[in-house]
Amino acid sequence: MRISNLLFRFRFWILFAIFAAGFWAPLDRMGSAHPGTAWLFLAGMLASHGLLPIAYSSIFVMGVAILLALLGALLRTWAAAYMDSGVVHDGRLRGERLITAGPYRYVRNPLYIGLWLHSWALAVLMPPGGAVFTVAAITILILVLVHAEEQHLAAMGEEAYIAYRQRVPKFVFSMRPRIAAGLERPDWKNGFLNEIYMWGVAITYIAFASRYNATILEQGILISLGIGIVARGILRPRALTAD
Repeated sequence: MRISNLLFRFRFWILFAIFAAGFWAPLDRMGSAHPGTAWLFLAGMLASHGLLPIAYSSIFVMGVAILLALLGALLRTWAAAYMDSGVVHDGRLRGERLITAGPYRYVRNPLYIGLWLHSWALAVLMPPGGAVFTVAAITILILVLVHAEEQHLAAMGEEAYIAYRQRVPKFVFSMRPRIAAGLERPDWKNGFLNEIYMWGVAITYIAFASRYNATILEQGILISLGIGIVARGILRPRALTAD
């Protein structure tokens, strides 16, 4: 089995391992048992260069993180609403149906873009070294997974997909739809349940960022992850019957 197929099959566990390593950041902890967060590091950088006072720079950094968390949740929910749970969570490369509605009219990989935005939002709570590692590792993983998916779809020889790939950008969100709307209709309940973890993180940031306590935010992320795992278990029956 090709490496890319293995990465796709175990992508959720790989993502979990990357984020866990980012928060733990062993290299950052060599000098301190409790290294500072990228949030404080970036705020300090803005303040040291005279761009913003430290109090405002901290608010600015977290404000950007909240925006990224919201955008990631919105984009992934919009995309997931047009897909069956079985496709979103399946460990196999799928390509039975080409989706040409919703965000897929503007960009080919909205789910991965949402994940990338989410990784930046989480990175602000990590030690600086862990943040850099996480964003770099997630970016590389996304590129590999997208390449694997597109190679799989191209190998199926579907002319509709080839035409779709030529017209719709891979990662850069088009300002206007590049193709006519497909016949798919969104299932917003399904989309939200698929991405309830993302929404949990966004809500946690909005509700508790003003306390300037990274530990509380990290606890909210863990709770959101637990809720997301339960929701994924509820959706699993659909995944098993999606064949």
